[in-house]
Amino acid sequence: MKQTKPGSKTLFRRLESRALLMLFAAAAALWAFLAVGGEMQEGETLALDKRILLAFRTPGDPSQPLGSQSFQEAMRDVTALGGFTVLTLVTVVAALAFVLHRKRRHAGVFVAAVLIAQFGSEQLKHLYGRPRPDLVPHATYVYSASFPSGHSMLSATVYLTLAALIASLEPRRSSRALVFVTATVLMVAIGLSRIYLGVHWPSDVLAGWCAGSGVALIAWAVLLRSTKGRDGVAKSS
Repeated sequence: MKQTKPGSKTLFRRLESRALLMLFAAAAALWAFLAVGGEMQEGETLALDKRILLAFRTPGDPSQPLGSQSFQEAMRDVTALGGFTVLTLVTVVAALAFVLHRKRRHAGVFVAAVLIAQFGSEQLKHLYGRPRPDLVPHATYVYSASFPSGHSMLSATVYLTLAALIASLEPRRSSRALVFVTATVLMVAIGLSRIYLGVHWPSDVLAGWCAGSGVALIAWAVLLRSTKGRDGVAKSS
């Protein structure tokens, strides 16, 4: 009978512990989403939502966002990074890259997470049915319900899941930190751009971050649980 090396057992236990930690974190993120949703439905977030939304506007003129015209255009460019077209391209290219590098498990986990987030976002918008902000003019076209922010939820799922998958293949801690910092900056910038452009209440964005992070954490846990150190997971250095 083939014996399992002690080092392998230690690695397996470490991966199991990390997967369990990711699931706890995912549960906390999803609980936070439900808490924000409950407060929103009761009207508890509206006063703070209005104050934050108006903080992005010129004092005395809510129709005018802060900053120059070029800055406003830059914010529209940022918000596009969380749009359907860009996220679809990122998903397709990343999945193909994983497949070409014989990381089919990574590709499968990534695509599944994105599809779940996309479906979940649509269903949650329909369930909550919150109208878009009417306090300020919208600086970009919108057509769906407001809660949660689809851009925030999907960008959190796509960029954080992709960061986790890349980090699982990267042995250097500095490189792993870089991909997570980059993903977090993108997620935050996209969410703030939605508030700046007046198309989402801040609580919509917060809820989107919570839900998207929850999906990403579950995807990370699934990857850790499925690999068990056999391949595709970088050892800590």
